[in-house]
Amino acid sequence: MKFGQPSTLPRWAQLTILPALNLIAALLVTGLVTWIIGENPLECLQLLVHGAFGYGEGIGYTLFYTTDFIFTGLAVAAAYHAGLFNIGGEGQAYIAGLGITLAVFAFDKILPFWLLMPLCVLAAMAFGAAWAFIPAWLQARRGSHIVVTTIMFNFISYSVMLYLIGHQLIEPGSQNPTTREFGHNAWMPAMQSMFAAIGVSLPDTPLNGSFFLALIACVLFYLVVWHSRWGYELRTVGTNESAARYAGMNVQMVIIFAMCASGALAGLSAVNELLGSSHRMDVMFTNGVGFVGVAVALMGRNHPVGIVLSALLFGALTQGGLDLSFTKPLITREMVLLIEGLVILFCGGLENLFEPFLASLFKRGK
Repeated sequence: MKFGQPSTLPRWAQLTILPALNLIAALLVTGLVTWIIGENPLECLQLLVHGAFGYGEGIGYTLFYTTDFIFTGLAVAAAYHAGLFNIGGEGQAYIAGLGITLAVFAFDKILPFWLLMPLCVLAAMAFGAAWAFIPAWLQARRGSHIVVTTIMFNFISYSVMLYLIGHQLIEPGSQNPTTREFGHNAWMPAMQSMFAAIGVSLPDTPLNGSFFLALIACVLFYLVVWHSRWGYELRTVGTNESAARYAGMNVQMVIIFAMCASGALAGLSAVNELLGSSHRMDVMFTNGVGFVGVAVALMGRNHPVGIVLSALLFGALTQGGLDLSFTKPLITREMVLLIEGLVILFCGGLENLFEPFLASLFKRGK
């Protein structure tokens, strides 16, 4: 599966001006909708920005959501560079949560934190990769469409987890579809606790050590994709599969490895949610992060720096939108989803809307 046509814009313009124009267009349409329902768009924008960055607790929640979006954005980008479109990040994160839960239930009463935490992270990556392996094998060996299979596997994972949590893993005596609380030695250190150790006071938020894990993942992603032999093969297959095969590359294995790496990265979002925040498995813990990751990767042009910035944007929209909905009753949760949807539309489906206009300006400048 290949994407798009070669751009006529300079690389720096593709990465900066074009996404900025798409974002401005999305905000203008959002402002129009806000004005139609009777609210002041500028006031709403100010409240949204303040809710995301205006006070310590808001910043903590923004970065917490950003962590999830970095992982799922990197997951989409890993597959994208191989010419694949992984829309199964939601299901892969879900199954990764199962891996974490099984590891915790098996060892949280016998292993210390420094052994159990790496084991849980590896379990999340392994289960996410395993769930991505099946669509990858079907694409590589049977020619099945990766988009169709990954979407289907989202529904399959939800059904499997609903059964397991409701019948096998549910906390004894509980009426809620959740597992028991994880042992404290399986809790990712909270950011306020980590900074308190060096004498810095931070507000109480779900932000935890997974944020640093996400930044490390970005650095490793960059080094592997752009500075390794495997990354070169990955990008070659994504650019021209026939040329890659002619050069002697094992295209089928590249596709499978790319999707498994994608699933492993998506699985890390479960670490942030389960080990860093809720400390138990429930049926709705992913809450759409896999789908937002698609928009994060597209807007970030599948580069780790762009993914961090776009993940921060969506994290701010999530946290600022929640604060905005509390202050403005007419701005409901559905309106916040509309804002996110418009950003996805303009930065994803209409990402090249302004390219002809910009190209003509650059041409006149030359």
